[in-house]
Amino acid sequence: MSENDQTWRQQDLAKGFLEEIRGAIPLAGEQIDVLLRVVRVALPKVDRLLDLGCGDGILGRTLLAEHRQASAVFLDLSEYMIEAARQKTDCPRASFVVRDLAAKSWIESVAGQAPFDLVVSSLAIHHLTDERKQELYGEIFDLLAPGGLFLNLEHVSARSEWSKRAYNDFFVDMLWAQHRRQGGGKARDEIAEQWRLRLGKAQDLTA
Repeated sequence: MSENDQTWRQQDLAKGFLEEIRGAIPLAGEQIDVLLRVVRVALPKVDRLLDLGCGDGILGRTLLAEHRQASAVFLDLSEYMIEAARQKTDCPRASFVVRDLAAKSWIESVAGQAPFDLVVSSLAIHHLTDERKQELYGEIFDLLAPGGLFLNLEHVSARSEWSKRAYNDFFVDMLWAQHRRQGGGKARDEIAEQWRLRLGKAQDLTA
């Protein structure tokens, strides 16, 4: 079992990500808007799409709403995430697959629905090793239809300690704002400590 598999099969981590963190990701709405604009220009018609590491399916279901003739495959290694995607999407044109992108066998679960006009992913591929990322990009390319498009919304590692601190401070501010929107009364320092402990827990699981 891969390190990524061990971590994200933990239901408490998956649940916490969806309920506490997903809505606090800085500029997430703007990122999705940019993705939609790129697709509109590059692919006026999408018939088949694949959402890799789909989480609760936010990318795939947004694209399904815009391309009403399209069918979509949602893939994630977490059964909890897939169930959340299934409930939120509620679309007869969608299918759902539990597979780990760290294992090459994931391709077998979607090959029957290829080729895809569009493959998307968000905040999932960075969990893989650099070697596996390169392999995965080749596998995705092989699943694309001629003229197809792969779009990956990701974050990258900061190259300096000060930029890491700046990002983490911004993220904690967004987490605290999300917490208050949900009616919570915790102080920012408490939210920051919970985030630090969460990161430590994830690192322990992948050690």
